Amino acid sequence: MSTRDASVTRSPVQIAALAVGAVFLLVGILGFIPGITTDYDALSGAGHHSEAKLLGIFQVSILHNVVHLLFGVAGIVLARAAHTARLFLIGGGVIYLVLWIYGLLIDQESSANFVPVNTADNWLHFVLGIGMIGLGVLTARMGATPATDATRPHSPMD
Repeated sequence: MSTRDASVTRSPVQIAALAVGAVFLLVGILGFIPGITTDYDALSGAGHHSEAKLLGIFQVSILHNVVHLLFGVAGIVLARAAHTARLFLIGGGVIYLVLWIYGLLIDQESSANFVPVNTADNWLHFVLGIGMIGLGVLTARMGATPATDATRPHSPMD
């Protein structure tokens, strides 16, 4: 009978995806809290007319907040396995870089700005995109720790 510890040990890429997912989930929740989101009474469903700003900086709408919530849930769910955690980080990073380019190209006062985004959002999307891709590439290269190697017998030193 095995006395192996039943605790779950995650790889670095899984931990990174879980952390990023948790941050997105938190940001999505904070976008619905008056005071943390300034001009909350001007929060609209979608579009550039929403004047609400998360932390007084980042333009948000109900759609924008829901996207953060969904991205957070995806990160947490996809963190269950290393290959899906890597997919979340790299794929999500690409999505944020596309959103950054989109934000740079559109007129922020036009109906094309349906998310909505402002200049602060654009540069945050750039940082998120580079950061998520970097985490996906770098943490996936880190090998499994001895505690995550299922072929290695359990040791009291684990």
